[in-house]
Amino acid sequence: MSAPPSPPPAPAAVGEEGGLPVPVPAAVVGDDKVLAAAQHIVKSLATSKNAADDMIRILSGFDHRLSSITSDLFPSPSPSDTPAPGAAEAAEEEGHSLAAFDAAEQLIHLWDTTPEALVFEAPEDDAAHYLEAVDVAIDHLAAAGAVSGRAGVAVQLAMARLEDELRHLMLRHAVPLDASGLYCSLRRLSVGSMDDLDTSSEFDPTTPHSQEGAPDTARSASLERNSPFEDQVFDLVRSDAVDELRAIADRMVRAGYASELAQVYCAIRRDLLDECLTVLGVERLSIDEVQRVEWKHLNDKMKKWVHGVKTVVRSLLTGERRLCDQVLAASDELRDECFVESTKGCIMQIRNFGDAVAVCTRSPEKLSRILDMYEALAEVIPELKELFFGSYGDDVIHDLEGVLERLGDAVKGTLLEFGKVLQQESSRRPMMAGEIHPMTRYVMNYLRLLVVYSDTLDRLLDDSGAVAVDHNYLQNGTDEDVEYLKSLTPLGRRLVKLISYLEGNLEEKSKLYEDGALQCIFSMNNTLYIVQKVKDSELGRILGDHWIRRRRGKIRQNSKSYLRISWTKVLSCLKDDGHGSSGSGSFSGSGNSSSRIKEKFKNFNLAFDEIYRSQTLWKVPDPQLREELKISISENVIPAYRAFTGRYGGLVDSGRNSGKYIKYTPEDLENHLSDLFEGSLGSANHSRRR
Repeated sequence: MSAPPSPPPAPAAVGEEGGLPVPVPAAVVGDDKVLAAAQHIVKSLATSKNAADDMIRILSGFDHRLSSITSDLFPSPSPSDTPAPGAAEAAEEEGHSLAAFDAAEQLIHLWDTTPEALVFEAPEDDAAHYLEAVDVAIDHLAAAGAVSGRAGVAVQLAMARLEDELRHLMLRHAVPLDASGLYCSLRRLSVGSMDDLDTSSEFDPTTPHSQEGAPDTARSASLERNSPFEDQVFDLVRSDAVDELRAIADRMVRAGYASELAQVYCAIRRDLLDECLTVLGVERLSIDEVQRVEWKHLNDKMKKWVHGVKTVVRSLLTGERRLCDQVLAASDELRDECFVESTKGCIMQIRNFGDAVAVCTRSPEKLSRILDMYEALAEVIPELKELFFGSYGDDVIHDLEGVLERLGDAVKGTLLEFGKVLQQESSRRPMMAGEIHPMTRYVMNYLRLLVVYSDTLDRLLDDSGAVAVDHNYLQNGTDEDVEYLKSLTPLGRRLVKLISYLEGNLEEKSKLYEDGALQCIFSMNNTLYIVQKVKDSELGRILGDHWIRRRRGKIRQNSKSYLRISWTKVLSCLKDDGHGSSGSGSFSGSGNSSSRIKEKFKNFNLAFDEIYRSQTLWKVPDPQLREELKISISENVIPAYRAFTGRYGGLVDSGRNSGKYIKYTPEDLENHLSDLFEGSLGSANHSRRR
């Protein structure tokens, strides 16, 4: 078998550039030269293993020795030469990330060139794109990659803009409070207050509790405590802006700008809450300023404070807490801090006024208003504890509890001062008609309205008025009285003590009357007024029937004393001095007896006329007491007069000028007695001459 013909000479290798021949190494000769040339051609022209395989298959058709070059040209790759899985995808993702940052950076810089424009006033898509750009910049800053420096600049620019956007949104979308609506419930506080205090007669102007300073109470007019705004939680910012504010706050927190966020947020909210207090009429006053305010104006400010505290806590602060929780949801610590900081000025203003009132000069007319303040603050402190919690809120609650304690001390101090006033009041001008003294009216209306605060006063007085109750009352009291006092509440014991001061003062004032009968009328009028005020109010529930029975007994005693002092002389003129033992006819011839009878009739007329002239000017305001006194007088005088005239009238009728002695018929006396205690001159023509 002959050998296969020798292959034709291989074609010259063409280079990649311009088809230059591929040089063959000089050391390669013979068959090796052909193999080396083919190997070089495949290596130079093949772009992949598949292409090389195709070229080698073609060349192998010319010479089977060329098939051996495959393993030399493209050996199997080693594991170390294999690229990591996903490397291409990672590189591609990085490229996209850089491209996204470039676009975000460009958008942030673009908005920075137009500082007068506002992102959140632009179309909604523009705002969304800007926030996305900020997110990209924050992410690249946090990644600390190759573009972190550029990202830091972009974030700084974005935060400055977002701070301005936050400020603008909070101011633009703040819900304005309706001043007229807020004052609607405030006006209700004055309805039905102490304006009905009966101070028609002048009270001692030297005492602090003049008629102009009559105590007043907001609580008596609105015990239900429900006013149109008091329990309504306001949306302090329009709801459609809350999501945008939260979006801004979230990004500022993520970017590390929490302190800047807190600064702008708190400044705006603090100013807006201060404006709310102004709307409510709660003024920023120092202690010195409060001390200098006249009572009439201070009373109005205290009313507004009471209303303002409830509205601020139940509406404004509750709404403020909700707003903080919504906008600053990204950080629990931040929202607690911002809530305390935003409301600090508001709380301080409330606290300062409360402290100023607590240290004011003690005067009785302020008591009910201080109690209103005490109760308002006591009501809202538990609610404030639900709003201010954690370390940031502890100081706020502690400060307000201190104010509450000082207001309580002011209440107790004012009650003590009131007792001193009752003991020391020393006006020397008597009531001319023996009627109710203005002090009695004032004190009983004062005490009647204090009962509205019975629960509060029982708590405050529990440790200060329970032991040393009323020693004057106990000195003349029975065992029943002792047990009675022990059964009373702390407020009940204090009321007994204050009324005993009043009664002691009235007893001294009764001594200003020279006429003992008028002393009795004065005592009856004032004691009955006290009893009626107790019986017709919650005072009756607190003081009980035992106390009322004791005072009614005193009225009966005064009534008997009046009859004795005023009518004993009149009735003595009608006594049978033994002249009528044998009947009136037996004296018909006795001139001596007739003259004595005439003298008796004359003395009766003089005494009765004197009583009539004076006691028609006396006044018993209570119609029932007035009628009872007239009946008692009639039951004592008319039967005695009728019997005397029936027995001795014949001795006088037989002589001339009998009408001079028998001036009145029994019916005339009845008519005259009906004029007593009316406080005006009696009718002129009651008498009828015989």
